[in-house]
Amino acid sequence: MVKAKKTFPKRGTPERQSRTTVLAAPHAVQQLIDTGKRGKARKVAAIKKQVAEKNDAQQSPMLDLGSQRQRWLNFVTQQSLSSEDAAKLLLDSFEYKGLVKHSGGCHCGAVRFEVWASADLHVFDCNCSICMKKQNRHFIVPASRFKLLKGADNLTTYTFNTKKAKHTFCKTCGVQSFYTPRSNPDGYGIASHCLDDGTVHSIHVEQINGKEWEKAMKEHKSILSMSKS
Repeated sequence: MVKAKKTFPKRGTPERQSRTTVLAAPHAVQQLIDTGKRGKARKVAAIKKQVAEKNDAQQSPMLDLGSQRQRWLNFVTQQSLSSEDAAKLLLDSFEYKGLVKHSGGCHCGAVRFEVWASADLHVFDCNCSICMKKQNRHFIVPASRFKLLKGADNLTTYTFNTKKAKHTFCKTCGVQSFYTPRSNPDGYGIASHCLDDGTVHSIHVEQINGKEWEKAMKEHKSILSMSKS
């Protein structure tokens, strides 16, 4: 009697492949589950980071940075800094540069401000028609270093000629403690004589020939860029 030979599926046949797939399935499924968990964890972490950055950025406008607001928000978000860390970095940077915080305002106290500048001030004494009449001796700072504490609703503005300079003064007492100069329309000119006592170490006065304004600005090496530093 001839015995029937047992046959086995050849390697690679559908039957053997199906069996191999079934045996490997539990491990493959676990890999997929683990991969999914890791992906979900990364998504959750990314969402939490975005929320934290948004919250920090939303707090930043409390600093009242004026025209520098969007630049500040972009910086905080890109560097993943909290508002506290960003403020510390800013303060450390100012102190490293040797700047101090001056305070000042008008005569009646309705207008008050803070400004970061050197303790040794470089003041311009201009002889143009309006600066002569109001004795407008001032130093120039970027807008980011100036903060109006109070009195925005108590300020009024006078302009003439090119209208580029904004001569702001207190409605109550008439004192101009700061203004927007024509030479630096994106900065502020601060009246040194309107600063509080105790923070100014020295004052160096430079004469500016405002009667020939265009010529004076063309010849001066640094005044037009003082709001950029």
